[in-house]
Amino acid sequence: MNRADLSKRTRPCVTDKVHSGKAQSTGFGWTSGNWSGYAISGKKGAFRRITGEWIVPLVKPTSNPTYSSAWIGIDGFKNSSLIQTGTGHESTKGVVHYYAWWEILPAAETVIPLPVSPGDHMLASIVKLGSGKWSITLSNLSKSWTFRTFQRYTGPQTSAEWIMEAPQVGGTIGKLAKVSATRFFRCRVNGRSPRLTPADGGIMVQKKITVSVPGSPNASGDAFIVKRVYRKGKPLIHSRSPIIVRS
Repeated sequence: MNRADLSKRTRPCVTDKVHSGKAQSTGFGWTSGNWSGYAISGKKGAFRRITGEWIVPLVKPTSNPTYSSAWIGIDGFKNSSLIQTGTGHESTKGVVHYYAWWEILPAAETVIPLPVSPGDHMLASIVKLGSGKWSITLSNLSKSWTFRTFQRYTGPQTSAEWIMEAPQVGGTIGKLAKVSATRFFRCRVNGRSPRLTPADGGIMVQKKITVSVPGSPNASGDAFIVKRVYRKGKPLIHSRSPIIVRS
């Protein structure tokens, strides 16, 4: 893996202002050039703990570089702060790489030097311990390892997310990898189900083409999938009916 590519991997959600007004017609609440999944918002200090689990997706090799990350985080949705941890899955020069990481903006991400493979069961949590003190924990339940770090973070705590991302690489948003459907489950915020609804979901649009959409949440509002979309033409957000993706 080219470590230079990892020097600046993530950035806050870039909402698609051109189509944001039309997102409601799909049943989802927002569109973005780099995020898809679910995000909830609240007043300052609303979110002090987030957890989530996901299955590491499979990425198909591509001749041109393609990127994806699955993660949970606090802040970053319509603000410039962000504390997060997750897994990366990318293809560079036809070779696929998988790895774990954590990050607090504006610093660059830190790679966790422990093994990650497609199909692994990940468990992550980010918890506020006190004034400015946070713990970030990422476990690979399939490979029986746990990483934990204690960091300072002073963001506004106004959003919480469970996201599939096309990361920023070299100053620009990368092309989303050919990634398999990614399942997020047992999502919690402040120790409870976030009770997600489709209105909390977001669609990723790159070069006017919808490339990733979330499925509807389960009945408990704490699980969903994100699916890579392969379709040419106008973004799916112009559809009059909700986009429903099921595993």
